[in-house]
Amino acid sequence: MCFCQCTRHPQESGMFTLHSQLAQDSIVIGEFQLSKLLLVNDSQYPWFILVPQREDVSEIFQLDQVDRQQLLNESCWLGEALKDAFGAHKINVAALGNMVPQLHIHHIVRYRHDPAWPAPVWGKLPAVPYTEEQVGECIRRLQTVLTSNIRYGEGFR
Repeated sequence: MCFCQCTRHPQESGMFTLHSQLAQDSIVIGEFQLSKLLLVNDSQYPWFILVPQREDVSEIFQLDQVDRQQLLNESCWLGEALKDAFGAHKINVAALGNMVPQLHIHHIVRYRHDPAWPAPVWGKLPAVPYTEEQVGECIRRLQTVLTSNIRYGEGFR
């Protein structure tokens, strides 16, 4: 589900293409300098993903030093914004890649009362898709605190 116009960025090895599984399971909501920002389409958890727009990269160490630092900056900006916007008890940050080989970093807002707490969210419960209204509210909450270093998609400005 994509509510904004998805863009492609030229890279040394060609055009960036978002992995089909990430495209199927999430909503593209914006872009940082390096990474696309996705919202996982599961309304049980505010769950965001950063995807560095680099082709053929599956591990953080495969990024050059400049991109590694930029990814860390983007992750910190996002994590702090999520904690503030959603009043999280904990932000889970993970780069697994067992199912999707394209490098992507999960940022999941966790509450002591969420349906999976304290276990990981993966595979705990079937996803409950967002309504368009819920997506809008989720993005508005994020936009109140994440106001710089990001370009929100057309449908979210």
